Amino acid sequence: MDVLIGRIARWAREIPDAPAYTFADYLGDGRKHTLTWKQIDRRARALAVRLREVCEPGDRAAILAPQSLEYVVAMLGAMYARVVAVPLFSPGLPGHAERLALAYADADPVAVLTSGPATGDLPPAKAVIPVDTVSDLLAEEWEDEPIAPGDLAYLQYTSGSTRTPAGVEISHGNFGANAAQLWEAFDARPRTSVAALWLPLFHDMGLIATIACPIVGGNQAVFMDPVAFVMQPMRWMRLLSEYDDVYTGGPNFAFDYTAARAGRPEGLDLSGVRAMLNGAEPVRPSTVSRFTSVFQPYGLRPEAHTPGYGLAEATVFVAAGAIDEPPRVTDFDRDALAEGRVVPYRGEGVASAQVSCGRPTGQRVRIDAEDGHVGEILVQGPNVARAYWRDPEKSAEVFEDGWLRTGDLGMIHEGELYITGRIKDLVIVDGRNHYPQDIEATAHEASEGVRRGHVAAFAVAGEETERLVVVAERSRAAMDAQTVIGAVRSAISRNHDLAAEVVLVQAGAVPRTSSGKIARRACRQAYLEGAFV
Repeated sequence: MDVLIGRIARWAREIPDAPAYTFADYLGDGRKHTLTWKQIDRRARALAVRLREVCEPGDRAAILAPQSLEYVVAMLGAMYARVVAVPLFSPGLPGHAERLALAYADADPVAVLTSGPATGDLPPAKAVIPVDTVSDLLAEEWEDEPIAPGDLAYLQYTSGSTRTPAGVEISHGNFGANAAQLWEAFDARPRTSVAALWLPLFHDMGLIATIACPIVGGNQAVFMDPVAFVMQPMRWMRLLSEYDDVYTGGPNFAFDYTAARAGRPEGLDLSGVRAMLNGAEPVRPSTVSRFTSVFQPYGLRPEAHTPGYGLAEATVFVAAGAIDEPPRVTDFDRDALAEGRVVPYRGEGVASAQVSCGRPTGQRVRIDAEDGHVGEILVQGPNVARAYWRDPEKSAEVFEDGWLRTGDLGMIHEGELYITGRIKDLVIVDGRNHYPQDIEATAHEASEGVRRGHVAAFAVAGEETERLVVVAERSRAAMDAQTVIGAVRSAISRNHDLAAEVVLVQAGAVPRTSSGKIARRACRQAYLEGAFV
């Protein structure tokens, strides 16, 4: 097999007893459970045999399983069988039943791969296969079949932060190319570097960083359940502390969340952390500085914090900062940015601090605008997907002449990529563009009464122009609600020259996607329906 998963058999021959995937079961028995390269190869082959009893090549198999080694086996076994994997999540994941139902119906799977109660209220598939009950003896019956780079490997459903989930068609070539690109960006070393993560395996970043990257160089991946991270975020740091050469990643909120709950850990040593990719949502300068100040005393190198950019339509990874340099934060003229011009801040007016996402690895990026202007980010490379599943109209709009139209706005400054926001999320008031993440950052910093990372800014129709609404969750540092609202309004007026309606809500009220991003459009809809009254 001249594709990435063909390397699994290679590692099974060359380093059969080396650990491949390790699950730290903090929510179960508290132990680490490991599959070696020989074991993962054997289990994937066995599952491929079982799958081919009920599926033809090209059929879909939905993975409805919790975070576990079985999830890894399910993903790789489907790839071996040339069955199109559909990485979803357990029906028991709270708050995402509608998204799961939509993605499941769109994929129309022939089989379901699980490791427990499988489909919940979802329509039954032709076959339900509990991965943990498939006998390894079936592996002897498997005969390798040719897999071409253009063959469809899996459907990656988008998080739905700005639209109904859509299945991105990821080929075996996309899968292998992006794994190699990310592995290079991490500066990983063959058979030495370790991936230590908590990201959900159904999410694009979790899938590529945890499952795919280790296959590139015969490395080990150690991972935990995202719920275990949320319950005790320092588990993440302690896991990193166990290894001398380790890389990891997470969305911006996770770095804030962990820094705020660090306490004074004893025996923590983060000197072995090679790279911490910060992506999946806008990277805030305040987060970078706060996280560094908290963990640098424990050996964390400032340059290990690596802001990045990616999206499902590019498999996941597009660009990242250099791992031998601290994150670059550049001040731009806010008023010029509002007009779509890239002008470094010169000391007059108001500055807008932006974090560089570095340079692309193994792909091309350009801005659909004149030089020196903000525009839509376009991406081209072997990692770019070919289409959306069963949506030719949307595919023609987004995948254009070999270029991916990302829907994200950004700029190139001194050769590096800066992300300014989503086109559909722009707040346009009196003809001026305002980026919601900048407004949300202002709200975060305005008062301790605002829960960090739980603010949504969006526009609604006014009498003559759009008006700004900011929905913010209240933090534990409870104070008079009107005092908090007044502080947020004043800060937004001062920093953005905007009048805002500020709505303070209880913790958990601001909707998020299954990957943890603020779902602004869902929040806007809830506001319009009176859910926050």
